[in-house]
Amino acid sequence: MDNILWSPSQKRKKSSLITKFIEQSSEEFDDYFSLHSWSINNMEDFWEEFWNFSGIIHSKNYDSVLTNPVMPGAKWFEGAELNYAENLLSGESNQTAIISVAEGRADKSYTFAELNRAVASVQKGLDKLGVKEGTRVAAFVPNCVETVILMLAVSSSGAIWTSCSPDFGSQGVIDRFGQIKPEILIVANGYNYNGKTFSLEKKINGVLNEIDSLKHTICIEFVSLSYNLNHPSVVNYETLLSHDLEMPKFKQLPFDHPLYIMYSSGTTGPPKSIVHGAGGTLIQHLKEHQLQCDIQKGRDTLFWFTTCGWMMWNWLVSGLASGATIVLYDGSPSYQGMGTLWNLVERAGITHFGTSPKFLSACANEDLVPKEISNISALKSVLSTGSPLVPEQFDWVYENVSSDIHLASISGGTDIIGCFLAGSPILPVYRGEIQCPQLGMDVQSWDETGNSIIKQSGELVCTKPFPSMPVSFWNDEDGSKYHNAYFDEFPGVWTHGDYVEITKNQGAIIYGRSDTTLNPGGVRIGTAEIYRAIETLQSIEDSVVVGKPNLGDVEIVLCVKLADNIRLDSDLEYDIRNKIKSMTTPRHIPKYIFSVSEIPYTISGKKVEKAVLSTIIGKDVKNKDALVNPESLSEYQNLSF
Repeated sequence: MDNILWSPSQKRKKSSLITKFIEQSSEEFDDYFSLHSWSINNMEDFWEEFWNFSGIIHSKNYDSVLTNPVMPGAKWFEGAELNYAENLLSGESNQTAIISVAEGRADKSYTFAELNRAVASVQKGLDKLGVKEGTRVAAFVPNCVETVILMLAVSSSGAIWTSCSPDFGSQGVIDRFGQIKPEILIVANGYNYNGKTFSLEKKINGVLNEIDSLKHTICIEFVSLSYNLNHPSVVNYETLLSHDLEMPKFKQLPFDHPLYIMYSSGTTGPPKSIVHGAGGTLIQHLKEHQLQCDIQKGRDTLFWFTTCGWMMWNWLVSGLASGATIVLYDGSPSYQGMGTLWNLVERAGITHFGTSPKFLSACANEDLVPKEISNISALKSVLSTGSPLVPEQFDWVYENVSSDIHLASISGGTDIIGCFLAGSPILPVYRGEIQCPQLGMDVQSWDETGNSIIKQSGELVCTKPFPSMPVSFWNDEDGSKYHNAYFDEFPGVWTHGDYVEITKNQGAIIYGRSDTTLNPGGVRIGTAEIYRAIETLQSIEDSVVVGKPNLGDVEIVLCVKLADNIRLDSDLEYDIRNKIKSMTTPRHIPKYIFSVSEIPYTISGKKVEKAVLSTIIGKDVKNKDALVNPESLSEYQNLSF
């Protein structure tokens, strides 16, 4: 079976949206990969057919699907006019649109009719505050229904939305929002995490003191805490709900009108401010939800554990446009035990459960068996991103969640507000592999000379344009920052910065970021190869690996966080090195192994190898507020080599 862990039934294939898309297409296809080949070799035909299939609501049709088909510079659906929020608010009136769950708060749910009324009221209130087309609105907020309502009200009017989660420090927020000079700041007075309540008053005032472009501050009273904000115009969110309106007014705008400003991680320099257009975001998310995830209107409930500082929040919210119910969760995933989110699957009837390898690993370490503690029979798919999903985690899902489930590891990023590689409901799942390149995305693995390679690691590139490329970077008038970020290495080809192998099954394995690739003796090694080996050792809870320069070469340094009551002695070091050697090659074996108490992560849950390396070699790490545990870096300053 060549490590096939799951194959979709004929019934599931036949009822899938991608099969319906194939049946309605003007072409005939043998399988997913023949469809994919057509989608990248006939880009205009594919995207036009999907535009029609998805039923995108628009007031003016496009004049052309694609003009100037080069990167950067491609223009999609010129002449079209639409509104992103209108597409998200078009569900059946009495269907539940949002279920909002948070620590310390009662669950809230809104039907599409109720959601439209709330968005219309808030839009009216924002209008009185001067929000209009092009206004930048920044939000420092929890993942709650009020946040989604505010975002939809902002985008209904053609204003631009940007957000950070409340666990960012003040400087991290200033580093991001300060670049774009917003007129409106939306905040919450506090948030709950793992049973504790945290006030945001000090952080918010730190932001207000530094960003002088702000005209109004809107506050969501999320927790029972008093607060005093240093701003002359503070508006309570509840006052925005005082208008009795049924439907928002949807400003009709060009396809590439700015919708979101997103930010790179910012752990080694100022975060890039990435502008994404309404149409590109919408059509990419519709394609991913409908054709790759099989999210069906009125039938499915989509959840992703995320914060408002990660692009998966934007991806989750777009699920409304496919007619899904979306589930928001704010708080710790382990609050009251690791079963909390699996219990939420039962309570909310979640069909598509989005998570990360880190969460699945934590469940495995707790010996949790979700199918035994909750009725999770509604689940059709488990989706995972944030870091590579290792083969053993594939095994864990099929053994402990369900033997008949679509497990889709996906890979993309903030830069494209979507995915390059993902799942398909009509393909088998191979152990340790992402199933396929996304439709319409010409994803390849290239060697250093620009040759396409398979069954070996190379640079993840996309050789043809796609609709969700950034519209621009903010404050990049000549486009040089944008160009240098993606097109410097291979002109005219998007180089994403991931290290990938295209497998014989036409799937993919991600080996980590290529800009943190290790090069001992000139041999390129992805850090994920080492993580994959040592994560099989029960004595190790977590790890980070970097390449320390030394006399023109690189020495591999591995730092491990050990399980309780485990010490790093010579026997364990031998076991670690032997496991790495047996699962990879002798060149992967670290020269140094250290025990540390914490592994540093960004707030969006990604290991910060660059920051660890900078600390080890004595360089300053900027923008530490982008880290969830910046204090952990101090430990790495004192490692003895």
